[in-house]
Amino acid sequence: MTELAGTQTVQPGVRTSRAGRDLPRAVAVGVGLLAVVLASLLWRKELFLLLAALACGAALWELAQAFTRRHLHLPLLPVLVGSTGILVSAYVAGAEAMFVAFLLTAGGVVVWRVLDGSGAQALRDAAAGTFATAYVPLMGGFVMLMLAEADGPARVLLFVLLAVASDTGGYVAGVLAGRHPLAPSVSPKKSWEGLGGSLVLAGTVGGVGLWLAFDASPLLGVVLGVAAVLTATLGDLAESLLKRDLELKDMGSLLPGHGGVLDRLDSLLLTAPLVHTVLLVALPAVGD
Repeated sequence: MTELAGTQTVQPGVRTSRAGRDLPRAVAVGVGLLAVVLASLLWRKELFLLLAALACGAALWELAQAFTRRHLHLPLLPVLVGSTGILVSAYVAGAEAMFVAFLLTAGGVVVWRVLDGSGAQALRDAAAGTFATAYVPLMGGFVMLMLAEADGPARVLLFVLLAVASDTGGYVAGVLAGRHPLAPSVSPKKSWEGLGGSLVLAGTVGGVGLWLAFDASPLLGVVLGVAAVLTATLGDLAESLLKRDLELKDMGSLLPGHGGVLDRLDSLLLTAPLVHTVLLVALPAVGD
């Protein structure tokens, strides 16, 4: 997250960084989440699938609560059931099954909502449900496609570390040197200096990670890291724009120091298709 240093109202008794985070809690929660992800990948891939399903479910629930501020009501039950179906289909049967599951979920959302009443409100609710399904579980399905490969844990871990590097590099550089806003009308705290920090750290992690894990060209890893920063930043800004429209600071409060689950997934969601596609094209024989 490419933070721009600045002032912010701080609650008494809460230690915050210059970028406004409760830094000790944020670090503790971040390290804990990374440890859980790493443990699930090293132990059994199915545990990571379960973890992903829970995270997507929590993010969809947060999105449903947020949408009520604009009088949009997600058909949450079919969206949640379909979300699990999309992730499981991607892991078990591949990309074609994932897209079929998405289409079935979108259709189920429309039918479910129409059965509860038709008209303009039903159309708006069904459209919101379809958007939520495409935004969260469909994008998350690309992580399951990576996980399904023989070397899936390594691919997913590289993907996660690229996102962590982008966030950490941007945060540190933004707090220490952030002076020039990147997108002030969307997210005033993000800076060009923070973006530079993200590019440097993610490029380094990508180069070293691809070389160590796959014995592939470090240059390809650097390119992947740079591209991942661009999609992560776009995902972060897209969610910031959505929150601005909904007049929210955070999508939720499930993760102390970070906000909601969707606030942690925003950059990951748009980065997943990129990393999956690049690794699939560049390293097609690794999973055979």
